[in-house]
Amino acid sequence: MSEHIVKSFTEQLEGLANAVAQMGGLTEAQFGNAIEAIAKRDAALAESVIGSDVRVDQLQLAVDEQAMKVLALRQPMAVDLRDTMASIKIASELERIGDLAKNIGKRALVLTREPPIRLTQGLARMGRQTLVQLKSVLDAYSSRDAKAAESVWRHDDEIDELYNSLFRELLTYMMEDPRMIGLCTHLLFVAKNIERAGDHATNIAETVYHMVSGEYLRDERPKADITSTTPIPFRPKS
Repeated sequence: MSEHIVKSFTEQLEGLANAVAQMGGLTEAQFGNAIEAIAKRDAALAESVIGSDVRVDQLQLAVDEQAMKVLALRQPMAVDLRDTMASIKIASELERIGDLAKNIGKRALVLTREPPIRLTQGLARMGRQTLVQLKSVLDAYSSRDAKAAESVWRHDDEIDELYNSLFRELLTYMMEDPRMIGLCTHLLFVAKNIERAGDHATNIAETVYHMVSGEYLRDERPKADITSTTPIPFRPKS
């Protein structure tokens, strides 16, 4: 393979990585703004989050197109193939996080019209923890750091535990005051969207680990979400 072809191939791979990094930065900002819109009851910021999702979708298409060209024209092997396939997988996970951020933005608009509730601050803490996970895994991708990616993967249960706590608190609010059911339902959806964003960050961590090391994380994936088996007490009317 001539020096010109090698250089051209390297530039294509670097361009692909840069496109993923750009998409990651935009998604990180979108998700962070969604959390701040909840915490600060900021309708304008929520609208901005919803509007920015179009750009995230456009970047995913651009990454997919670039990756397909590399696969079709260069037929990469070994680490180059892992890099190319990782870009497609990571872009897909980032697009889903963008969708979740948009959903949070929509709920934030509703919440700005409702009375303030203390639990929104708990949601904000959970959201910021998820944002830390997302930033860390994007840094791991940029620096090709398998250990950092594994660390993100192993800390997903911390977000799950925050979600469990919020879930129980919201159920208690609704049982004690049925007038809170509508508001708490929106908060439950927000909490679930945040928890799912954490799962997608963990998926990215698995992809980065494999991209760098060529190996898969063999341990059982840490999970602590028990909400699907949490009993909901029934209080019959007297």
